[in-house]
Amino acid sequence: MCKPIRSGPTPVATMLGLVGLLTAAGAIAENGFTVGGYVREHLSMNLENPPETTEQDRNNLSMVRTTVRVDVNGQVGKLRYGLIARGSREVETPYLERLQKLREAGGATGDLMDQYNQVELREAYVEFDAGNRTTLRLGRQQVAWGETDFFAGLDIVHGFDFTWRSFLEPENEELRKPLTLINATVQVPEASGSLQVLIRPGWDRDDYIGNSYDLFGGRWANQPNKGVDFFNSLTFAPNGLVPYNYHHRDGDIDDTTGGFRWLGKVGPVNYSIAALRTFNPDPVINVTPPVKGLVGELIYPEVDILGITLSGYSPATDAVWTTEFAYTADKPYNIGSAFAGFGGIINKDTLRTMVRMDKQVNLSRIIGTSRPSFFSVQLFDSWIQSFDKSDDIVDLAGYTALKEKHSSIATVILAMNYNNDRVNPTLALGSDLSYGGGFVIPSVEFVFGDNWRLRVEADIFFEKGSNRAGEPSNNTHLFGYFANNDQLAARLTYQF
Repeated sequence: MCKPIRSGPTPVATMLGLVGLLTAAGAIAENGFTVGGYVREHLSMNLENPPETTEQDRNNLSMVRTTVRVDVNGQVGKLRYGLIARGSREVETPYLERLQKLREAGGATGDLMDQYNQVELREAYVEFDAGNRTTLRLGRQQVAWGETDFFAGLDIVHGFDFTWRSFLEPENEELRKPLTLINATVQVPEASGSLQVLIRPGWDRDDYIGNSYDLFGGRWANQPNKGVDFFNSLTFAPNGLVPYNYHHRDGDIDDTTGGFRWLGKVGPVNYSIAALRTFNPDPVINVTPPVKGLVGELIYPEVDILGITLSGYSPATDAVWTTEFAYTADKPYNIGSAFAGFGGIINKDTLRTMVRMDKQVNLSRIIGTSRPSFFSVQLFDSWIQSFDKSDDIVDLAGYTALKEKHSSIATVILAMNYNNDRVNPTLALGSDLSYGGGFVIPSVEFVFGDNWRLRVEADIFFEKGSNRAGEPSNNTHLFGYFANNDQLAARLTYQF
């Protein structure tokens, strides 16, 4: 007999809560607010067998996730404001239950489902005009900088939450972690541009900064760490093995950070110049005593970044060309391949570049599309300055593979449209040009009227090197992180 799936609140309670939420939203709308949002169901299934469990996990559900989001926007006098609330609740599938048992067998406490069940006020801000040229937005909000959605160089005002869906969710807005900001924009028409100034006073909750990854042994834990929780208290490690320290002297969340961006246009070229002091997007492992965990701690050192973007249309290629440069001073890296990165931290200036071509291509006579298709090619490169192999920089903390001077990735996207944009297939490809491996993500979105959307995709990864428990990891790089983790995913959305 199949064991019943544990899901938290009953479906009846969930539906009653949803009805109450929508009823309240309707009442607000009657009082002059604009209300929108969605109800969304995520499903994903393993296409491979992760080796950490003793059972066959291929074709098992890895995610059954329900999300409700409500957006409220309104105005009182000259004061505009916005609220975004989002709650998610997951079913504990048999596969997740097996991962929970692995965590418990390793001595970890706590429920895996607590990592996935979330309720949060994502945005809450007020906005007003201060004079004829200046707009101020105060409160918790999102700010998107830069020119790319993949492997962001300048879009690092915020960290991203990759714990429940990795980098695969198509809208970055759903993964960004909003911050409490003072956000001022000054229009300067005489110079055909605008100046944006950001100040983060340091009032955010600890886990609002930096990128968050699955280090608690869930479905997106890197191989071979599914079922391994690095955070929860153990009998012999009260603070965990490698917990976060958000108040390290090199990166304290209470510190004030921020920056500015000038956005302008010269002839046919759009450009921006930005400077930002923020927290390094990815955490690094600190092992210099005192540390919070048994073997170390994860910290987000503060870094200074200077960025430039350029974009414009080229008649010669009938395409829009975009480039982005992000120079990070003293970017932290983990060293010590013999210790899988637990050998300390070294700082190196790093230049991250991106070049992209976006082009409309007419494929109607070849594959019968209903209008021109969107075709995009991007090339990313990270160049470590003053690089020396003897520095022994690891590519991924927890693995022994070494980093090279240049790390380059290429991506290709082809988005097509059929049946008057009611059937929209997309193919995304990526290749690690430095270390090998890549991904193929075919997807299709179906549009049903004004409210319903269904997206189905396959997330397929290719890795040059991966490792099971006890195997060497000297050839495990970015896409080895996703070894044995191919997924089939579906997302059904009702927009209101």
